Amino acid sequence: MQRRDLFIGGAGLALGGVLAAPALAQPAAARLLKFIPQSDLGILDPHITTAYVTRHHGFMVFDTLYGMDAEFRVTPQMAEGHVVEEDGLRWTITLRPGLQFHDGSPVRAQDCVASIRRWAGRHPLGQELNARLAEMTAADDRRIVFRLKRPYAMLAEALGSLVTPCCFIMPERLAKTDATKPVSEMIGSGPFRFKADERIQGSRFVYERFAEYRPREQGTPSWTAGPKRVNLDRVEWIVTPDAATAGAALQSGETDWWEVPTSDLLPVLQANRNIRIDNPNPTGLVGWGRFNHLHPPFDNPGIRRALMGAVSQEDYMVAVTGTDRSLWREGVGFFPPETPLASDAGLEVLKGPRDFDKVKREIAAAGYKGEKVVLLAATDFPTLNALGQVGNDMLRRCGMNVEFVAMDWASVVARRASREPPEKGGWSMFFTFWTGLDVINPGVNQPIRGNGKDGWWGWSSSERLEALRQRWFDAPDLAAQKALAREMQLAAFEEAPTLPLGQYFQATAYRRSLSDVPKGMPLFWSVKKAA
Repeated sequence: MQRRDLFIGGAGLALGGVLAAPALAQPAAARLLKFIPQSDLGILDPHITTAYVTRHHGFMVFDTLYGMDAEFRVTPQMAEGHVVEEDGLRWTITLRPGLQFHDGSPVRAQDCVASIRRWAGRHPLGQELNARLAEMTAADDRRIVFRLKRPYAMLAEALGSLVTPCCFIMPERLAKTDATKPVSEMIGSGPFRFKADERIQGSRFVYERFAEYRPREQGTPSWTAGPKRVNLDRVEWIVTPDAATAGAALQSGETDWWEVPTSDLLPVLQANRNIRIDNPNPTGLVGWGRFNHLHPPFDNPGIRRALMGAVSQEDYMVAVTGTDRSLWREGVGFFPPETPLASDAGLEVLKGPRDFDKVKREIAAAGYKGEKVVLLAATDFPTLNALGQVGNDMLRRCGMNVEFVAMDWASVVARRASREPPEKGGWSMFFTFWTGLDVINPGVNQPIRGNGKDGWWGWSSSERLEALRQRWFDAPDLAAQKALAREMQLAAFEEAPTLPLGQYFQATAYRRSLSDVPKGMPLFWSVKKAA
């Protein structure tokens, strides 16, 4: 059977038993939304991974002290507000009254303190908070007090950041779990409960409206800011790795929303008058090839730097989204195009014809001795699979000894956390995307960090990049920030902590029976479904 035949044909048979249950009555169907996520939800704990699918799950179950709107403004969410005193060295955040966890217990400042501590070591802005923090305490059940050694004007932005992992608030008993180990329960105070009893790993995840959730009373819903008013009783995530099956289910109405439709199926979906195509993220997504800096061969900066000369961002982006240049950009550095800190510094290494023989000579001169390169590739995530296929070809053409390890994204997420050598179950390289928002400045940009074993998977270590980042935090104005970001980009092209692979814009597709679908990321408050 051809792919198009399967797409046009019977979606019910293609999706199998998960969606084969009898049709719900019409009133119930209007309160049930079926969603196809970007991949399987392999890790539930949103503090211990940077995977977007886990972040999206996190915003269903948990809430944050601050939210961010579409203008990148951070406003109180669980917090009622805050007071800054003592020349910026003391912050007091007060919680809204009446907040409640899914187990019926009240949300207290003690829960927030424990959650912030667990989160801070994993997040770039949280790590900066730790460096400036003298003491964090719960003054009483509603007040969190921060005493700082140095002012941290970005504290609210850190607590409301959408960069993964986000600062989700958990009960203290769960938040005290070691940050290297997953929590045992999904108990939050967010607008939906996680139905652990209905979880079918690799197939279905279920969320029900939390009746005791109290939205903010004022403001306009935008991204994670403003009132989170829920109009659905139940949301089911249906994991559907095959793109043709996912497209068929959306066309037939068996599902309502497909997070990341593949580019080759967009024309068919656009032709269906019952389906809307939208671009929810104006900052796009930037692709990255991430090295493991702990083990050969990529512990060698000369080898990493030489591979910059093999990168064709056009090849990567065409593989991801096709030849329509309106959907992607090349000539992309370490900060996303058309954002304040983007520059052309060092981009010449990405321009001109790619000379693989030259790169082969350069990596040999740098000390490559034929060590195995264990390349992790996510086969169930079409855009990441495309990056992995192009990356595999690039490395082989450069003369590298590649072991191409194909697995689902959840397995990549689990394996990339290993610090073991490649020959003992570790890895050498993987490919991923970050949204433009996640790499918009040195404060949050993980691919450019150099904080070693405290950093993003791959554990790049660079005193030079970290010193420039610290100077950026204390820069007096935008002009100084731009100059430092330019210097950082030059340093990153020299040290090559990560390969920049271009930027593309990911569409999402949903049935026109849905309205008020939010921008930014898949969020399920505000969404309405017509009967």
